[in-house]
Amino acid sequence: MQKKDAKIGVLIVNLGTPDSPNTPDVRKYLREFLMDKRVIDVPFLLRWTLVNLIVAPFRAPKSAKIYKEVWTEKGSPLKVYGYEVKKLLQEALGDNFVVELGMRYQSPSINGALENLRNKGYEKIIVIPLFPQYASASTGSVMDKVMEIVKDWQIIPEISFVQSFFDHPLFIEALAEKGNQYLSKEKFDHVIFSYHGIPERHIRKGDHTKTCLVAAKKDKSLAAQPNCCATLHEHNRGCYRANCFATSRLLAEKLGLDEKDYTVSFQSRLGKDPWLKPYTDFVIKDLVKEGKKKIIAFSPSFIADCLETTIEIGEEYKEVFEEAGGEHWQFVESLNDSTLWIDTLVDLVHCYSNRIPKMKESNFSISLEKN
Repeated sequence: MQKKDAKIGVLIVNLGTPDSPNTPDVRKYLREFLMDKRVIDVPFLLRWTLVNLIVAPFRAPKSAKIYKEVWTEKGSPLKVYGYEVKKLLQEALGDNFVVELGMRYQSPSINGALENLRNKGYEKIIVIPLFPQYASASTGSVMDKVMEIVKDWQIIPEISFVQSFFDHPLFIEALAEKGNQYLSKEKFDHVIFSYHGIPERHIRKGDHTKTCLVAAKKDKSLAAQPNCCATLHEHNRGCYRANCFATSRLLAEKLGLDEKDYTVSFQSRLGKDPWLKPYTDFVIKDLVKEGKKKIIAFSPSFIADCLETTIEIGEEYKEVFEEAGGEHWQFVESLNDSTLWIDTLVDLVHCYSNRIPKMKESNFSISLEKN
């Protein structure tokens, strides 16, 4: 039995970033990232060929140029914010917890972070993948990697995984606080909640009820059943798309938005296979055609600013918007190291450590008790 005052290890994990914005390091990062069988879920030989002979060689130089745009004197924003969050979370949790940072790809590695916790002999480790909405290619991959590492340990401690926190009250409040910096000062015609996209087949592979497959027989697209994620229930709680729509409904409610005032969309598609729809760039053009000339965009699947937020949403989508005839495009920054974001993580740790949570009566804490 775990001692009441025993120290607990906390591992926070984000996606990762190249060690530098130079092409060789970007190519190395892309190879590790895209060779993950949960990211490109095709047979190994096909995946190896696609990644090593096509994607990484040709995409790395282009990606390197973009990384140089976001790179700071301290390094990649994703890693800089990662270390800052680690420091602030450690300060907030106190001496009974020890926080480590790992990246699913590149450095600091999950292996190194876990080894640090292992050497200290903690009886329990809480793993928090920093992806609010569960997806096999992100959270699932982190869980897979952690289990792959610890299975070889002689003494395996109790390990708790935070599968998702898309509906955590403090997380929603933190997103709303970021947006209200702009919404409180100016009226916008429409709000976009843009999430990182994933291939539609990822959703189908995780759909044990087969409802998406049945609804999508005619045109083989999840768009055939636009309301399949209108409510959250036990059968779709692990569905990334359902998670995204749930976050959006809660955030819209917190911001005081009607359903007609916002659109949920998906970005960052890669390749020719169908990805989750609607696509953000298509949505932007359609909204401008409808006369929406002032738009504000959130990115609720990203907890730290990176290429997909600063460049893709902040610059590339702004260009799409303006070329379509839009007048004012406002990008809402990610949570980064905000106080409410740290409070969210503190509450998650308390909930999963079986110690008194900061939010005693939160729906999130209560749902954990029921499970």
